Amino acid sequence: MAKEVAEELMTNGAGWSMVGWLRRRFSSLAFSMQKTYWRLVTAKPSIFVTAALVVAASLFLLGGGIYDLLEKPLLAIVATGGRIITYYPYALNEQFLIESIIVMVLYAIGVVGFLLTYQSTKYAYRSREAYRLLLVGCVLVVIAYIFIERSLLARWA
Repeated sequence: MAKEVAEELMTNGAGWSMVGWLRRRFSSLAFSMQKTYWRLVTAKPSIFVTAALVVAASLFLLGGGIYDLLEKPLLAIVATGGRIITYYPYALNEQFLIESIIVMVLYAIGVVGFLLTYQSTKYAYRSREAYRLLLVGCVLVVIAYIFIERSLLARWA
């Protein structure tokens, strides 16, 4: 009697079994995983996303992100009188976390400035807009350069 009930549970009126259903289910799972794998392998991201990732990785590396991850430096030091020191004085091989973040932001401002100067070449027949983009881009590059040099020279002053 128990055997007949088990057989009845394993098959329904249409004649398919639970084992066959599971086999088809795992077979389709393997197929869908293979299909997903090929989609990931053959995916072609847009040029803009790729360029943005490369620029972000470059800014992270140039700003000292690897040093920050490995050494875990202090955020900053509060000096007497409540003054916050954001740079490590008299040493080129040490830095605070806030210093590397500031340098990354300044590098990003410089990159945006260079992108604006590049975009100004696309407005050849609208000279006012081209001049404005060129001027803003050059100002951003100069601001980034001055502040990065100032932060480097502040270590030795």
